[in-house]
Amino acid sequence: MKTHIIEEPPLDLKLIIVYLFMTVVFLTISPLDKTIIRTILGIPLVLFIPGYVLIAALFPNKNDLDGIERIALSFGLSIAIVPLIGLGLNFTPWGIRFGPIITSLILFTLSLLIIANFRRLELPPEERFGVPLKAALLTIKEEFAGAENKTDKILTLILILSIIASLFTLVYVIVTPKQGEKFTEFYLLGPGGKAADYPGEVIPGAPINLIIGVVNHEYSDVNYTLLVQVKNDTFMERKILLSNNETWEKPVNFTINRTGSNLKLEFLLYREGNGIPYRETHLWINSSIGEIKTNLTGGRDI
Repeated sequence: MKTHIIEEPPLDLKLIIVYLFMTVVFLTISPLDKTIIRTILGIPLVLFIPGYVLIAALFPNKNDLDGIERIALSFGLSIAIVPLIGLGLNFTPWGIRFGPIITSLILFTLSLLIIANFRRLELPPEERFGVPLKAALLTIKEEFAGAENKTDKILTLILILSIIASLFTLVYVIVTPKQGEKFTEFYLLGPGGKAADYPGEVIPGAPINLIIGVVNHEYSDVNYTLLVQVKNDTFMERKILLSNNETWEKPVNFTINRTGSNLKLEFLLYREGNGIPYRETHLWINSSIGEIKTNLTGGRDI
């Protein structure tokens, strides 16, 4: 009776599984999702891993492609795959949001990992592609141990440390971009979410519906205070706490009790500790009780 030996997945595929697990942990679990490791793990998930597993599934034989071709295609295909996944999500109820994108990339990668593992195990061991990590480490160890004098050993050690330092520097530059200009976006949208259909004629005591947006680009957490005023009378006050690059965009409604023509409806945004408006915008409105009666009586003047 023929027995089937269950073989372990290749080393590179096992490392990707471990990487995916760590990525999910640091992207979804607080407070780990606020650390720099989150960004470090997230970059390969977008720029390298999807293309690598696709190449692994398509070309399981070590003679299909050389190492440089595999690396280049992994980067190139990843840059093509991720936007296509985003495009597909755009036509689903989930949309292009953080959760659906990460879930789709993880499922895509795991699916191709299974296919790549199956296709490699179908080949004879000597024909399977594999990342020679053990051989590379052994070569480095032999080179270091075989150095004839202390000077050679020291130079070899310096070279290894320099390579490691260069990699850490590259990661640091990627995940720590240069700080640019500090500013806050502050804007108004109509009820439909567009820069149009702003209320011009309003009714005292009737709700005024708008969408207000605040985006923090201050490179720090900021406490904002939003005021809606007409002639220094406040009709709405809202406290907003935003971290760097966080967006607050929500529909709001409020009422005013003033009447008059060409009233300046002011939207004032204050920063904590600052007594003058940090950002401001306004709308010109007409507020009249007579307007209500005209509308309700079919256009007859009151």
